[in-house]
Formats: sequence, structure tokens, C-alpha cells
Amino acid sequence: MPRVLVPLASGSEELEAVTIIDLLRRAEIEVVTAGLEPGPVTCSRGTVLVPDVDLDDVVEDDFEMVILPGGQPGATHLDRDTRIHDLLARQAAADRWTAAICAAPSVFASTGLLDGRSATSFPGAVDPKRYPEIRLLEQPVVIDGKIVTSRGPGTAMDFALQLIELLLDADRRAAVEAKLMRPR
Repeated sequence: MPRVLVPLASGSEELEAVTIIDLLRRAEIEVVTAGLEPGPVTCSRGTVLVPDVDLDDVVEDDFEMVILPGGQPGATHLDRDTRIHDLLARQAAADRWTAAICAAPSVFASTGLLDGRSATSFPGAVDPKRYPEIRLLEQPVVIDGKIVTSRGPGTAMDFALQLIELLLDADRRAAVEAKLMRPR
């Protein structure tokens, strides 16, 4: 099974983080949650999440995908952490997947991962004037190469299901989605 990393920062959007973690685990993908700092993480709406490990414990590990939840100030904390920038650079160099939702695509923008690519984010999270080389779209989920971006809490389920399909296959996505009782 694929192994993915979901870094959790203070102020992360809990709906996005929990949706990603839950749906990928339903697909039997190994999800490792890692706090930027030791201990529980208080999310943007006050929900407290307990990461599996501290980021320092897994920062040198290889993952099939690194997934950044959004939210503020969570995305800002992710962007200010050099370990996150190093992880993303390593993922890109190894031609492995990276994914970000809501405000977190701004981390990809600041690292240059989105240069010359199409992406989406929460409106205003990636400033088109600051990053004119990024083609910003208003789609729920955008895939460009090995980079996946999404808009926000309302697209978290679509985002997570797309990640399942990319990491496994369409059949596994369909199996997970069928049990969610989503309206068609």
C-alpha cells in the first residue's frame, strides 16, 4: 500500500485534514500525520488533533505523496518551515506526488513548484500578481503533472477521492465513495 504524509500545523483547517486522513485510510492507504511541533495540534476552528509522530521523526522518510491541508494560519506555518520546503523539493526531484488544498497551494507557489503549471486554491491564497507564471483555475481539483491542488473545505471530499484514485485506482475510489452515500 502507498504511504503518504500529512503534516499538521497549528491553525490547519480541520475539515480538510480529517477528510483527507479518513478517506485515504478507508482506502487502506498508510497515512502518517506529523506535527510540525511536538504534541497536539489546535486547528483553525479549535479542534485538537493528535499527530501520529513529530515531523522530525519522519522528515527523511520517503512517501508516495505529501499532502498539505490548508487553513490559516496553518498554511503560513507550513510555508515558514524549511523542513516542508525540503520535503517538497525531494518529492519533486523523485517525481513523486504532492498535493495541497485551500490556502496550502500558496506553499507550492512560494517554493516554485507551480511555476508554469495550472493550479487552484482558496480565492486569494495564491496572488496572481505575485505569481503570474501560475495558471490559476476555479475548478474543485486540478492535476498538473504530479501536483494536485484543490479549492477548500467544500472540495475536501472530491480532493481526497481523487488522491485515492491517483495512488491506487478508480475501482478503489469507487468502493470508498459508494460507502459514503454521497448524492449523485
